[in-house]
Amino acid sequence: MQFSSLVLMEVDKETNQFVKELGSFEASEGAQFVTKLNYYGESINLYFDTQVDVEEWQYTAIYDYFNEEAFTSKGYSIEVVDDEYNPTWLVKFEYSKDHNVVSDAIIEICELIKQELREAFENIKGKEEEYK
Repeated sequence: MQFSSLVLMEVDKETNQFVKELGSFEASEGAQFVTKLNYYGESINLYFDTQVDVEEWQYTAIYDYFNEEAFTSKGYSIEVVDDEYNPTWLVKFEYSKDHNVVSDAIIEICELIKQELREAFENIKGKEEEYK
């Protein structure tokens, strides 16, 4: 599925209810992995996963080979969300009222997601026996 944009929603921290739409942002190919994009008043939270169901051994292997440093080196916070069925991460970054600043960050993050997931899947090929 091709995505042309992602919608950023403000969410009330106490009620977890949507407050309003903060904008629609151009997205690159990596947006296909984004599962949630919201703002809780402190930072923007972008959740993403592998988009495909993975085997049990792949779950651990993907986390081992996924390069989180690619995100942190660009100033983004990234953490594993370990209560999901497939490997999932949360990237946090600063909100700006400047649409272009947020748009540029989303595009950059989506590109990093696409690149790092592709590399992780490539790097785990043939490693099934190591993870069983």
